[in-house]
Amino acid sequence: MSFIPSPEDIRRMRIKAGLTQKELAERAGVSQSLIARIERGSVDPRLSTLRRILSALEEAMRGGVKVKDVMHSPVITVQIDDTIEKAARLMWKYGISQIPVLSGDRVVGTIFEDSIIRAVLENPGEDVGKWRVERIMGDVLPIVSPEESLETVSRLLMREPAVLVVSKGKVIGIVTKSDLIAHKLLITYSEKGKT
Repeated sequence: MSFIPSPEDIRRMRIKAGLTQKELAERAGVSQSLIARIERGSVDPRLSTLRRILSALEEAMRGGVKVKDVMHSPVITVQIDDTIEKAARLMWKYGISQIPVLSGDRVVGTIFEDSIIRAVLENPGEDVGKWRVERIMGDVLPIVSPEESLETVSRLLMREPAVLVVSKGKVIGIVTKSDLIAHKLLITYSEKGKT
């Protein structure tokens, strides 16, 4: 006799695969409301539907979570000729510690909180806020595709503060250490039934 998963088994597998109900529904070709009803135990799906759902779950678990599932978008950026004051205001407003620097759509560097603080402390009496960001920007953050595995990005984040997600030459997302922590903790809490 084959194993038939319970509604709680399906929910647990979905969470372990890092999928929302909507994402699982899209991958299995069913509605999100059907996934919700199955997980609540209020409907018994046809065997063919259950097979599609289980197949989508297995595929997701094999491939693991992708960067596109965790990235933060849109990305706050500055242009190379913007002022340090503008970058500092954006950091304050959005609670971020680094901002990619662009020249048009191309990523050319990164401005960090530490760089701004260092510039202010090392240049007393100068209006550092009026400087262009290119004067103190650092290297470009690592760049990955939206299909990159979260495992790869996790390794990069051991050495870097953030990773940029680029598709067709345009920055479409960013993953920070905070995003990774939030993702890992949310899955852990969800698996334990906490919300």
